Amino acid sequence: MTSAQAEVIAAFGRDGFALRQQLASFLQLSAEQLDERLPHSTEALAAAHPGALAPEQAEQFYEDEVGDGHLYELAAWHLSSRDYIGDTLRVQGEMAHGLHLDFGGGIGTHALAAAQLPQVEQVWMVDLNGHNRAFVEHRAQQLGLGHKLSCLRDLNSAVLPQRFDSLVCLDVLEHLADPAAQLRCFAERLTPSTGVALLNWYFFKGFQGEYPFHFDDPEMVKAFFSTLQDLFLERFHPHLITARTYTLR
Repeated sequence: MTSAQAEVIAAFGRDGFALRQQLASFLQLSAEQLDERLPHSTEALAAAHPGALAPEQAEQFYEDEVGDGHLYELAAWHLSSRDYIGDTLRVQGEMAHGLHLDFGGGIGTHALAAAQLPQVEQVWMVDLNGHNRAFVEHRAQQLGLGHKLSCLRDLNSAVLPQRFDSLVCLDVLEHLADPAAQLRCFAERLTPSTGVALLNWYFFKGFQGEYPFHFDDPEMVKAFFSTLQDLFLERFHPHLITARTYTLR
């Protein structure tokens, strides 16, 4: 690990990139008001939609209905999962380079970390939720990274490069109605030979239905893994986490 990567991990471990302060500032809340909201954020987000999502509802739900509820839920998870996120940041620090994409970047922790790496030239974070994008832009400005990180709604934006040298997609694929199609899109946008993708997924609604917004249709999952095997080759990394790194075949 380089010194720059170690500094990024240490900064996240100390304060989650000052996440509490940044979120309170962005939402114009006191620290006490924010701390009252965070413990109940998962239940509040689940209550935003009764039951599981139908495939045709997913995009509209995440873009229009979630609002700032996702900010609270993601912040609570990041603050309570620092060890796991620290490991994913380590892997990202080993594979991210050049022109970097964070797909479905949420509150931007990985995008911000990538922007701090000297081997990364530019970062683009794509996320449907406008509240998420605005918060990540707010965080980037506070961290002095606004010149190196751009936030966009989707991959159709004309300002995006045609190819990326590295891409990250964490805790997103299980929320997509057609994750196999997303893999095909990634394969088209990843630089041949040298491009690397960091991916994970969890196609499971939970033993007690605690993940109602995850898709788990068996045929969808089968198509996903068939596409993954057709297009990508796993590249070993030594960290004991669910995320895997891939190159194009």
